Amino acid sequence: MSGEVLFTALVLAVGLERVAELVVSHRNAVWSVAQGGVEAGRGHYPFMVVLHTGLLAGALVEVWVRRPDTVPVLAWAMLALVAASQALRWWCIAVLGRQWNTRVIVVPGAARVTGGPYRRLPHPNYLAVVVEGLALPLVHSAWITAVVFTVLNGFLLATRVRVENAALTRLA
Repeated sequence: MSGEVLFTALVLAVGLERVAELVVSHRNAVWSVAQGGVEAGRGHYPFMVVLHTGLLAGALVEVWVRRPDTVPVLAWAMLALVAASQALRWWCIAVLGRQWNTRVIVVPGAARVTGGPYRRLPHPNYLAVVVEGLALPLVHSAWITAVVFTVLNGFLLATRVRVENAALTRLA
């Protein structure tokens, strides 16, 4: 099996993981709104969806069109980082429980989560996003996608973290 086919399978697996996230996120959003939750930052959310979809699509297009040579040591190191970022992401989801969402929805009276990875980092899920956004394309040396996503994601996260921090001030 070619490296492009294996990489495509990896990207599709990450895409399926994203679908699972969206299912959990939707369920949690419905619960949060039913509890009186208020959403912040709606304006940047569509850009986030496009950017994250673009990461997956861009990596595939770059690999199939540019056909970069895979550097085995880089591929294995980046694959390990992709796996670690997935583990961190799902740890965040588990620790936040119903408060986790792809949107910024704050439920009045909810306590701010300070356990798990939140003991050390205020936004560990975004660390997972940054690592995965750089590492996933580099599994198959798709450095253009890695750089473009990382730069655009930096701008997005500057807005997202500001919005989320402001929203979290409403928590007990």
